[in-house]
Amino acid sequence: MSGIQTTTAGPVPDPPQETIIFATAPPPEPRKPAITTNNRGYFTRINKQNHASYAVFFLLIYGGMDMAASLGWSQPYSVLLFTEYSYCWFVGVIIGAVAATASMTFLPKLVYYVFGGLMQLTGSIIFTAAPGDYSACLAARYLAGLGIGFITVPFLIHNAEVASCNLRGVNGGMEQSGLALGIFFQVIFTTEWTSIISSNPNEIHGILGIVFSLCGLAMTALVIESPIFYLRRNMQNRALQSQEKLLSHNPGAVSATLEEARKYVAESDNRTLGEELVASVMPFLKMLLFRCFVAFSFSLPLTMSIISSTAVAEKGSSLWPIYLFGVLRGIGVMVAFLFLDTLGRKVVSMVGLLVMAGLMLGLAGLYADVVNLISFNEMTSACNIGMALQAFAGLFVCSSSAYMGEAFPMRVKSFMVGVIVIIEQIVHIVVIACVSSAPSKDFMFQYFLAVGIIMLVGMIFLSVSMPETKKMTLRKAGHRFQKWYDLQMY
Repeated sequence: MSGIQTTTAGPVPDPPQETIIFATAPPPEPRKPAITTNNRGYFTRINKQNHASYAVFFLLIYGGMDMAASLGWSQPYSVLLFTEYSYCWFVGVIIGAVAATASMTFLPKLVYYVFGGLMQLTGSIIFTAAPGDYSACLAARYLAGLGIGFITVPFLIHNAEVASCNLRGVNGGMEQSGLALGIFFQVIFTTEWTSIISSNPNEIHGILGIVFSLCGLAMTALVIESPIFYLRRNMQNRALQSQEKLLSHNPGAVSATLEEARKYVAESDNRTLGEELVASVMPFLKMLLFRCFVAFSFSLPLTMSIISSTAVAEKGSSLWPIYLFGVLRGIGVMVAFLFLDTLGRKVVSMVGLLVMAGLMLGLAGLYADVVNLISFNEMTSACNIGMALQAFAGLFVCSSSAYMGEAFPMRVKSFMVGVIVIIEQIVHIVVIACVSSAPSKDFMFQYFLAVGIIMLVGMIFLSVSMPETKKMTLRKAGHRFQKWYDLQMY
């Protein structure tokens, strides 16, 4: 009986093949993402806070070329006389700055970049099409100057509002680096290019202008408006969207950064216009002096000095000091970039200004006696001083761009920045007028002596009054600027 139960009660076993297959089959491999067709992560990690400075950098290269052409680096038309060709570009910048200052409270910054870039592109095309036509080149220079005025004032404010606190100095310094690179191009091809390809320098000027203007205009497509622009209009959603775009590489900082922007706007709204103007008095005095020294760092007398001293020192056999003169300003700017957001803006700019003041006084000593104008030793020294001065000028000028965006209370910032940019151009015009109407041969001595003394006194004033604003928010930097003195150096 039990045997029958044992035989009939046992379960029928599964086929061994199925058991083996089920037990030993490896788990399916995870599907690898198709990274070659999806670059969204890469573009998200790009720091979009830098895009405005990149666009303006290319546009200002052509501005530096035009400025250099106004200050002696132009062969076809003489700028050693007070003619319309010598000062028309600065007049264009003034007109553009006035227009931007008057309208910037209700127009987004992108409008100014695009319109300014189109003005420069138009001027470049005119230079290329009619390089030998004085009237056409005059109109082109007015247009290009107008474009630079439209770009400069909005950028100084826009950069301060969108740049990271840790990189505001470098991003702002793109203004002066673009101008320095434009000066380099204009000095080099004006000095040498015609002897190589027998072409009108104005034609080369126009071709380079077209290239840089198109690059700048293409970059404007990436520019993002400042959240502060929308917060001032109570457009909270647009401000949030703008901040999220700017910080797509660091989304965790969106809330804190936007909240700081709200505090900055609220602080200004809680004060009357009169209170804002009173708070702007000391920052205005500091920045007016600072930017006037920027104008003195590259001027018509410096151009005349390097050209005449090179002719005597090299006896017409070589032009290498002039080439180096054009290069060293850019090198100084690049060196300054290393320190603006690390060591700080103040100590770098004050070292540059102190050395510039000493070199200006050194040039005054060399030009004190008109006999030295034909002396090999003295003109060799003047040549060396002129080159060194441009290196330290590059070290000095970079800080001014970041300072301009930080110095003033929000509601009056566009007006104050516009006025200072306009006065900076007026300084250039006055210097050109003084050079052309100088009655005596000792004008160079008088100019360098006066500027050297002014720079030395200004350096003392700025050393005890300028703040160090590296890695500060706009709100805190503005508070530091409103103090009558600030002895912290870094």
